Amino acid sequence: MSDALERIHQQIMWDRLIAVVEEQGQTLMRAAFSTMVRESGDISAGIFDLKGRMMAQAVTGTPGHINTMAASVAHFVTIFPPETMVEGDIYLTNDPWLGSGHLNDFVLVKPCFFDGTLMGLNACTSHLVDIGGRSFGPDGADVHEEGLYIPPIKLVDAGAINETLMALLHANSRVPVQNEGDLYALIACCEVGEERLAAMMHEFGMTSLDSLAQHIIDTSREATLERIRAWPQGTWSSEMMTDGYDFEIKIAATMSIGDDGLDIDFAGSSGRSRYGINCPLTYSQAYTVFAIKCIIAPDIPNNAGALEPFRVTAPAGTIMNAQKPAPVVMRHIVGQLLPEAAFGCLDQARPGSVPGEGTSVLWDLSLRGGFGHNHAANQTPFAIELVHNGGTGGRPHCDGLDATAYPSGVMGSQVEMTESAAPLTVWRRELRPDSGGAGKFRGGHGQIIEISSSEEAPFQLAAALDRITYPARGRAGGGPGRNGVLRLKSGTSMNGKGEQDIPPDDRLWVETPGGGGYGNPAERYPALIEADIRSGLVSADAAKRDYGTDHG
Repeated sequence: MSDALERIHQQIMWDRLIAVVEEQGQTLMRAAFSTMVRESGDISAGIFDLKGRMMAQAVTGTPGHINTMAASVAHFVTIFPPETMVEGDIYLTNDPWLGSGHLNDFVLVKPCFFDGTLMGLNACTSHLVDIGGRSFGPDGADVHEEGLYIPPIKLVDAGAINETLMALLHANSRVPVQNEGDLYALIACCEVGEERLAAMMHEFGMTSLDSLAQHIIDTSREATLERIRAWPQGTWSSEMMTDGYDFEIKIAATMSIGDDGLDIDFAGSSGRSRYGINCPLTYSQAYTVFAIKCIIAPDIPNNAGALEPFRVTAPAGTIMNAQKPAPVVMRHIVGQLLPEAAFGCLDQARPGSVPGEGTSVLWDLSLRGGFGHNHAANQTPFAIELVHNGGTGGRPHCDGLDATAYPSGVMGSQVEMTESAAPLTVWRRELRPDSGGAGKFRGGHGQIIEISSSEEAPFQLAAALDRITYPARGRAGGGPGRNGVLRLKSGTSMNGKGEQDIPPDDRLWVETPGGGGYGNPAERYPALIEADIRSGLVSADAAKRDYGTDHG
């Protein structure tokens, strides 16, 4: 076969491999029990070579799962060497420093065999709603208070499931049926991946993945380096402040671009918190690299080669490189804001290349009832995690997106699914007018959410929300987005972090933040202002205040 024909053949196999991993991801979502996985897609799936290098990832998934999974499989290969793997094995861990950053995320790895020979590995990750501890909230003093900690072990040994582990998981959860269902969905994801990979190898007459893996990784690395070299070389720095919990957090970033790649370091940032908003370095790396890659090399498929030229570091003990046993359950509070610090550097390197700041941090509503101090007679026990989002920043050529999760990409929790899974009533879920920052291109809007118990009983919120004190900043002259709001409908203010009760005769009232605007508001097209007013997204008073002209 000629070199040209071989390259075409390899490209076809590469595309087929991406289809294999996407079917893995869809299998996981279809089989899952929890709304967090089934509806919101808080997952990842991928295929790896025997060195633990990611060859392909499912399109469905979050950067916090995908890019941490890309790093975690190498740890499994060290602990379970390929020569010890047998057909039917599946390995598992939720170690935050080896996996995806907190105990609620389970990483599974399965060796893939074809005609009795080990060919590669597949892996997947998903978020389990409750694994014990203080529940999914930031108030634990260390990681051991945050739930059941599982080092890398065999979940399935030559086809036999680890019943002892399953019993422990069942006993250490407030919602054991959801956990058990989600874990079997992860197993199904692994099994489908192995079956489809074997079918692909049979179809193409393959006896090894080694050549394809090297082609994918080498091609992606060189293409990524080519994109990086098209940017100005130099060093730039940025800073931003975030709400924090026990103290306000400074995120300081220094970025250097050179011929051999891009480096970003978070030296000078705040130290770790006493509460569970700390971030393991692997999670910090995952979101920082994802955001930078979106700007510099968005067209390069995500794999070990495409990730290699981006290097992220932070001093040990900083809040984005917290060391074990720091509490880390709400690590997204810091990790999902790191892209904004990286964008601050990229904007200096090439003005006009990045959007204004967005909400960035998911507005997760971790709710539970019927357990502990807020238990009421005849109350239905439940634990559920609702995912909601604010607006993204205005972009250099168009408005920001409303109620959209960036950088996580997690889909918002639907009203019908929420009410079917827990004794809650969602009274309101609508866009929040005037919340997007003014600009030539307006920031995306947040949303208003109103929730109550459907029983005569209180329920609890374990809050870990940000952008309440420090809103998303605009860029290139754009205005800031609106701050987030957390309160009871009766008017009582609530804290953005920590466990708090919602009385049975009141309602939880949430206003998610808006994204910052991009560009001078005076340059916004009048037709766009008029359209915003007609749709109810911008009031006539706000239009006059922000854009300086009368509309109505």
